[in-house]
Amino acid sequence: MTTPATHEDRARTTSPCGQNPECVDPVELNSARGRWLLAAAVMGTGMAFLDGTVVNVALRDIGDDLNASIADLQWVLNSYLLALASLILVGGSLGDRLGRRRVFLVGVVWFAVASAACALATSPEMLILGRAIQGIGAALLTPGSLAMMQGSYRPEDRARAIGLWSGMAGVSTLLGPFVGGGLVQSVGWQYVFWINVPIAVAIVAITIRHVPESRDPQAAERFDLLGAALGAIGLGAITYALIEAGTRPASTITTAAGIGVVALIAFVLSMRRTHPMVPPALFQSRVFNASNLLTLVVYGALGALSFLLVLQLQVVTGYSPLVAGLSTLPITIVMLLLSGKSAALAARIGPRIQMTVGPLLCALGAVLLTAVDADASYWIDVLPGMTLFAFGLTCLVAPLTATVLAAAPDRWAGIASGVNNAVARAGSLLAVAALPYAVGLTGDDYEDPVTFNEGYQSAMMVCAVLLLLGGVFGWIGLRGSPKELASQPA
Repeated sequence: MTTPATHEDRARTTSPCGQNPECVDPVELNSARGRWLLAAAVMGTGMAFLDGTVVNVALRDIGDDLNASIADLQWVLNSYLLALASLILVGGSLGDRLGRRRVFLVGVVWFAVASAACALATSPEMLILGRAIQGIGAALLTPGSLAMMQGSYRPEDRARAIGLWSGMAGVSTLLGPFVGGGLVQSVGWQYVFWINVPIAVAIVAITIRHVPESRDPQAAERFDLLGAALGAIGLGAITYALIEAGTRPASTITTAAGIGVVALIAFVLSMRRTHPMVPPALFQSRVFNASNLLTLVVYGALGALSFLLVLQLQVVTGYSPLVAGLSTLPITIVMLLLSGKSAALAARIGPRIQMTVGPLLCALGAVLLTAVDADASYWIDVLPGMTLFAFGLTCLVAPLTATVLAAAPDRWAGIASGVNNAVARAGSLLAVAALPYAVGLTGDDYEDPVTFNEGYQSAMMVCAVLLLLGGVFGWIGLRGSPKELASQPA
């Protein structure tokens, strides 16, 4: 008669199910169940990422309909990004403890309900609140999608599955302006949010039927509430200070910024405690740190560029929401066609060259996009910059997730991905909050083509500088052969 397995026995196993006793058989990617699992994960994160950009093209209509200021419009974007960036690690930790499929499903349903609330908003304040609640749902489902794959697929299928997930999720982000433009022009900005409801229903049906449950039996028994609270307070307070600078008393801004800095310092110090939410050993890897620094500046530039470009095309150039969305279509097309080849190339030669050249191409694309003004021609002034930016982004995105995960031990793959996602959202959040104010765009300037055009030109140059900095981080931080990069300590 055999004795029951102890916790230590289970910890020593190498089950493809992530050491989860509930999971019997690993899932093969090429099987029907494997394809449904990938579909659920891609649809879930795609829905969350899509809403990070789909609202951009609807901002002018939202501002006119709800009588919103430019600060209100910034908060419509940033309340979502704030909740997502500050709570995404919490979502990953809850999934490890309570069940990844369970938390993923809660996030999908939560997101759908919040989307309906956004569609029904009748004031800027209601929409901002709805967007923040949406962000909480996104923080629950986004890390869960990757963790479900990591805990369910066969070990030999995980890298390919994560690569497919990363590419498809990236495309969904870039489809935002196109989808948003079509919905805004044909049926109204509210349907940018209503569309999430039937998508969520489909995700829930697929997940319940085809996705196995998994959890990490080695997860800490105590949840790091202190770390979660400090991270959220720090990021929230600093973002508030950046957005409201120039419209609130200096004492209020200084106090908010001070609270944010103190909270983030305390968050870093709290990582020294037993069972922190983020293991400090992760940051002993040069590759992990360089990849996240690159992510911060590149996604900051991408977020600011997306926010300002679609407004520039509508406010200054005179495009309709649909045409403004269609103008970004080259990015989607290039990523769909070349992401797989970019990932294969990085696997052969290592990530350094692509994670250096990619941001540099994006920087050149941002410089070319300064030509977008009142007299801009799409074929001469918009398409070349968008296409070059698309090639740079495709060159960069494919190896980024793989590099971050490879820089961390397998047992921390989920939290490593969560950190990188949080850094990406924080970069976009802080850039969208700070850059308009830094280039002189405040109040209702989005209604004044002359003023907005001046701010836009300056902002594109700032984005180019951030992207150049990303290339520097890639070149310096990822030096060494592919084998040496893979052996970096963590």
